[in-house]
Amino acid sequence: MAFALLCFATTIAQRACADTGLPSFETVKAAYVSSEALLLDRHGIPLSELRVDPKVRRLDWVSLADISPAMAATLIAAEDKRFYDHAGVDWSGLAGAAWDSVWRTLDGRRPRGGSTITMQLAAFLDPALSQNSAGGNARTLGQKWDQAQAARALERTWTKPQILEAYLNLASYRGELVGLAAAARGLFGKSPAGIDAREAATLVALLRNPTAPAAAVAQRACVVAALASTAIVCEEVRATTMVTLAGAYRMAPRWSDAPHVAAKLLKHPGERVTTTLDADLQRFAAAILRDHLAELAEHGVGDGAVVVLDNASGDVLAYVGSAGPLSSAPQVDGAAALRQPGSTLKPFLYALALDSKLLTAASLVDDSPVAIATARGMYVPQNYDRDFHGLVSVRTALASSLNVPAVRTLELIGVDRFHDALKRLGLDTLTRDDEFYGAALALGDADVTLLSLTNAYRALANGGTAGATRFVPETRAATSPYRVFGAAASYIIADILSDRGARALSFGLENPLATRVWSAAKTGTSKDMRDNWCVGFTSRYTVGVWVGNFSGAPMRDVSGVTGAAPIWRDIVHRLHAADPSGRPAAPSGLLRISVWFDPAVEPERREWFLRGTEMSVIESKRGGSAPGDASLAPRIRYPAANMVIALDPDIPVGAQRVVFEASPALAGSRWRLDGTTLSDSDARGRADWTPASGRHTLTLEDSDGVPLSTVSFEVRGASIR
Repeated sequence: MAFALLCFATTIAQRACADTGLPSFETVKAAYVSSEALLLDRHGIPLSELRVDPKVRRLDWVSLADISPAMAATLIAAEDKRFYDHAGVDWSGLAGAAWDSVWRTLDGRRPRGGSTITMQLAAFLDPALSQNSAGGNARTLGQKWDQAQAARALERTWTKPQILEAYLNLASYRGELVGLAAAARGLFGKSPAGIDAREAATLVALLRNPTAPAAAVAQRACVVAALASTAIVCEEVRATTMVTLAGAYRMAPRWSDAPHVAAKLLKHPGERVTTTLDADLQRFAAAILRDHLAELAEHGVGDGAVVVLDNASGDVLAYVGSAGPLSSAPQVDGAAALRQPGSTLKPFLYALALDSKLLTAASLVDDSPVAIATARGMYVPQNYDRDFHGLVSVRTALASSLNVPAVRTLELIGVDRFHDALKRLGLDTLTRDDEFYGAALALGDADVTLLSLTNAYRALANGGTAGATRFVPETRAATSPYRVFGAAASYIIADILSDRGARALSFGLENPLATRVWSAAKTGTSKDMRDNWCVGFTSRYTVGVWVGNFSGAPMRDVSGVTGAAPIWRDIVHRLHAADPSGRPAAPSGLLRISVWFDPAVEPERREWFLRGTEMSVIESKRGGSAPGDASLAPRIRYPAANMVIALDPDIPVGAQRVVFEASPALAGSRWRLDGTTLSDSDARGRADWTPASGRHTLTLEDSDGVPLSTVSFEVRGASIR
């Protein structure tokens, strides 16, 4: 012992004795950075926790008051039993370590350490004092001295509780787990306050060698437990340790209510980002989505998404990207995924037509078969119910989501103008030119996101003024709000979308769109039933819902009213449970007068008009001067101009027919093909013709022989002449 102390004293004489200048407790605590980032709602409530640092797993700093007494007691008993008695260095323990260092090194055995908790903490704070700094496993006597000096300096400025607290938060326990919070949750699934004596023995045993095999740790844990208390049974400690270290640890986030927003916003370890989200609404929207998707599972619906916006500010109040555990791909963000919006684009089409004074809400449009020649073949739109309803008003056509009138309105407006309006609304995923989309754009044959579509509806709620959304309260929009549609046209569209009587033709009077408060909404279903939507707004909020499958698999027997609409309705009712939604006031530039139809295709009613377009009588006769009446002039609907008709070689030529169709039907009209008059048309303006190969010119004439419409088309294949 005397020889060992002499050697140590010699080393002391060779080292400087100045303080090491280690940081204060407050500085160390302030510099501590968690590997996780935290997403908070607008009120500071935690929403989601996300690991951002891939190199280490470190959770929040834990105060000593929040650490189990068993953990602190076990640590002191095993690592530094005179912790509260020394001033940083346990000289008797250090002398024993020095003696052990001499003799165990001589006979080839690994020497044991004599470091106190304070000395070990000093090594955490200064890497130069840690092991391996000289290339070996054990510290040299010189390093021991420097470590002792640093420990004494710490004890002069830090309290014992501060030393113990910092040690437990900075120590490495197992693999990438650093700090007691990460170790307790990663290994035992609990907070540091809940650590019992057996678990404490396991954790303290890991401190000596965090990467040791489980069996070695278990053996060490028994020794630690015996030092801490004679009441702890070794076999229980061993079992706890072996089970705990049996496989890879799993640490679920403490909060995961907005994982897709967290993935968007959380980028730096330790950061806390306050968002515009409302925690209660976010959790309600997610729960409602899961509940309804569980009911729709038998119809092949597995995924969904929800977005709720504040009309005035554009704040995102709820953003549910998937159904979580119920989803086939919970990591996919359904609110940002590109999907086809179906009929949800129709309100913008009619808003443009009203704004341009080409149509009014009372204008009659023709819901009869139509075929449109495109570069990719004939486009033949049909209604959802596979039926046609003849002449209907714009109000009925939009509210009941009739497809053919929308396509004809697009022909009236022009695809280029509609395409430009959609992009101005923020649907910037329409990256192809307008010719690529063609007439199908009226029925949603394009790719949009739920967030951008919901924000486009917010423009209607705000009287035609579009603006950006935001997830962070302090964020300023890159551009100021700007007008896309006039306030008057936007008001009429909102009035139509809130009219349960106008939508009764397709959906009946009682359906999920008929909410207890004032609301305006539109549903949509993409082709093959792959996407199902409901988007709408109240006086304060805009809500968008999508259901479908991330895989693109079609649904079965699901429409906008039965799929997305019930979810939308429940969220609207939650938003206005205590805050009523009132009908907005009509802006200037509008008139509301009584109108009646000649013939009476719809009942007499009071209707809104932009000033200058008002009419008291809506006539469907040819040549009318009302806005939109030009589209009612009888014309050939089939075949379309420049259509190529191919005969079926498997059907006898004599059994094949081409049906000429015109709409609206006009009494006394007749068909002329290549100069030859065919039989008079029937009551629906149709005539049958046995096809003959070659190019043909077809003309529709009135009873006086005046041409009304002419098209050219071609028939290919063998035929009877």
